[in-house]
Amino acid sequence: MSIKTYIGDELELFSQAMNWKRYCGNRITPRLGARVLEVGAGLGETTNWLCRGTHTAWLCLEPDAAFCEVIQSKIRAAQLPAGCTVHNGTIESLASHKREFDSIIYIDVLEHIEDDRSELKRAAQLLRERGELIILSPAHDFLFSRFDQQIGHYRRYNRKKIRRICPGGLSLVHLEYLDCVGMLASLANRWLLGQSIPTLRQIAFWDKVMVRASALCDPLFGYRLGKSILAVMRLEKPGNNRA
Repeated sequence: MSIKTYIGDELELFSQAMNWKRYCGNRITPRLGARVLEVGAGLGETTNWLCRGTHTAWLCLEPDAAFCEVIQSKIRAAQLPAGCTVHNGTIESLASHKREFDSIIYIDVLEHIEDDRSELKRAAQLLRERGELIILSPAHDFLFSRFDQQIGHYRRYNRKKIRRICPGGLSLVHLEYLDCVGMLASLANRWLLGQSIPTLRQIAFWDKVMVRASALCDPLFGYRLGKSILAVMRLEKPGNNRA
């Protein structure tokens, strides 16, 4: 797993996007099983808004040792739900956890990993029967901007790319786009502003206005438009994973 280093400012900027977290959380949390692996846990912000404390285990996997220390301090301070643990490493370091997880989540992480297809093949080996890989990533290469470059994205995704990286033995059971109104902001940045990082005011406007509008409009468009893509891949039977 080769993962580009996170940009701390990116994590801090989007940590206050509460409407976006709530919206995505409502789409993701109903699918989470008892034992969850969160790949690329960062500062534990995703853990905080997705882990509801009802899971028997939640493992935060993070390659940055400094970020792991932050997560560990939150666990000690009971700022994260009981059952949360942290592991400093990448997916290769979890070979001993084979067939252990009901859910493996990549929340705005897979686009940071150069060999995404090999990454998901390894992750699939850690799933229990009927377990699911859940991926939330930025959508559409035509929206790829200086901001994507600045924060270490290798790509953005569409339906075709998601199908291409789905590991053998897994079925693509859910695929949708989110934040159709937010596409306007991404298009404006791609073609007009060319910013390498959004301002706090822009993040606040997107979160308070655009995300709320998207929550109303996305169902009207059948979740076929949006600047983010949500994919779910399910392991039907262990042992059927192809190379």
